[in-house]
Amino acid sequence: MSERRTIVVKVGTSSITDGDGVIEEAAIAKLCGEVAAVRAAGHRVVVVTSGAIAAGLPEIGLGGPNRPTDTITLQAVATIGQSALMGVYRQALAAHGLIAGQVLLIPLDFIVRSQYVHAGQTLARLLELGVVPIVNENDAIADDEVRWGDNDRIAALVANLIDADQLILLTDTPGVLTADPRVDSTASLIEEIVEIDHQTEALAGGAGSARGSGGMASKLTAAKIAAWSGVSSVIAHADRDGVVQDAVAGVSGVGTVVRARENRLPARKLWIAFAVIARGSIVVDPGARAALERGKSLLAAGVREIVGDFDAGAPVEVVDTDGEIFAKGLVRHTATELRAAAGHRSDDLPAGVPHIVVHADDLVALPR
Repeated sequence: MSERRTIVVKVGTSSITDGDGVIEEAAIAKLCGEVAAVRAAGHRVVVVTSGAIAAGLPEIGLGGPNRPTDTITLQAVATIGQSALMGVYRQALAAHGLIAGQVLLIPLDFIVRSQYVHAGQTLARLLELGVVPIVNENDAIADDEVRWGDNDRIAALVANLIDADQLILLTDTPGVLTADPRVDSTASLIEEIVEIDHQTEALAGGAGSARGSGGMASKLTAAKIAAWSGVSSVIAHADRDGVVQDAVAGVSGVGTVVRARENRLPARKLWIAFAVIARGSIVVDPGARAALERGKSLLAAGVREIVGDFDAGAPVEVVDTDGEIFAKGLVRHTATELRAAAGHRSDDLPAGVPHIVVHADDLVALPR
């Protein structure tokens, strides 16, 4: 581990709380001890943690089966749990002579370019100062984030944001398995994934536990985002002794390694593909799909249908006539304007009527 690297470690709610959502200080102490060991080896580490909502629920008698489901209550509970969660991290890192710095992010920080750049600068400066940034979703004000329900996506986007070398996703399973071990006793660990495809994604189920709302599907999505950022990932069990050090060292069998892609997406296109939330969709004909896959812009002539109501500049999904979402982009005109132009050739449109729907510079083919 002589080469200095930047590592993002993400830990889920179920790995740092008990069945009632109470913070397990020993679990956080274990994690921080491993972070300290990696730091001592010369590497830089960012921790992305879940657990604020789960940690706050028992404080007001809403733990376990009493967990509420409405967003407003969950946001309020997060304000209670976040300070408790951060306090445990600060104490655990201080035991190793390290300083924790809290960073709370919301989807807007990845959607608005200026905020995205500022967040990256803040994290970079914290690392330069020798601080261990502790990143969490800002549930108190980010209703979209609560709906995402986990920090896996944020961890992958943070890895891209700080140009990390590796993303480690700690969970309550050994990694990606060949089957659900609850129904198939022969399920075994998949030690390496070169490319996340539909078959791989089919191995993932839903949310992992009542306390967390991620699950393996969310981990694979995060690993896919990281792979397209040029960042390798390891999905591993948080309880494994020395899991962080072993993942950084590349120890065989530590978990499931997802390799980075050689052809990485530029930061802006990664941002369009994964960070922004689609506000509608555009159905296109086969000819338009073929043109888009050759790197062309989407023209009004190839549009079959506009779905939803959106403004100019909004992110939209591009769908073929079979219903497959194959691209995403920033639309140049409102939904109303595009409905009037849809299906018409550029030469047939009056002056001022849009013919470029999504410019090639603002469009990205989604990784399969």
